[in-house]
Amino acid sequence: MILDICGLTRTHGTGEQAVHALRGVDLAVAPGELVAVMGPSGSGKSTLLTCAGGLDQPTAGEVLVDGSDLTTLSRNAVAALRRRRIGYVFQDFNLIPALTAAENVALPLELDGTRSRSAYKYAVTALQEVGIEELADRFPDDMSGGQRQRVAIARAIVGERRLLLADEPTGALDSDTGEAVLRLLRDRCDQHGIGGVLVTHDARHAAWADRVVYLRDGVLVGQAGPLPDADALLQESR
Repeated sequence: MILDICGLTRTHGTGEQAVHALRGVDLAVAPGELVAVMGPSGSGKSTLLTCAGGLDQPTAGEVLVDGSDLTTLSRNAVAALRRRRIGYVFQDFNLIPALTAAENVALPLELDGTRSRSAYKYAVTALQEVGIEELADRFPDDMSGGQRQRVAIARAIVGERRLLLADEPTGALDSDTGEAVLRLLRDRCDQHGIGGVLVTHDARHAAWADRVVYLRDGVLVGQAGPLPDADALLQESR
């Protein structure tokens, strides 16, 4: 498994003020599999993703990424594994305005010790894979929302990433651009064997996944899938 979560619990605060964001969640994602996570607001979807990506520390349970248990690693070791193996796509893009598209994509590689020239070459290749290599030297403020999201995806896939996590990646995009972004995520799983987790509130978006799991009040309450064909659903919605 690329991602193997066992008994994941995340509690904020203590005593009567404690908030139980996750309660003993189990989730496994295989190579090449895209799993959608759905549920109402406050169900724990984003917390599940941040724990899976090493951005938050679980209160209890195990989070294994490509065989390494994040809960037993030091902070520096988790950061290194995140740079090398985990790609994270945020709803708000999370790009650095003062850096060009290529510089934003190259940044994780440079932070991991890759020389600037080599990192830039890898970044341009990643931008080419998402179809916007001509924007390599453009700044985020000079791009459309869809272009910025493609840069964010390129940053998430650059290097030897094994796990791709996407938190409502189409929330700020129009339907056509959102469809293109989802197709990119699907292609990365199909063609490169990456494991993917997509948090979404939209069943049309979840239809791109191999499997859908449902969270409510921090508990995994069921799963299904695959949902009806994504292209068919998109056509019906127009």
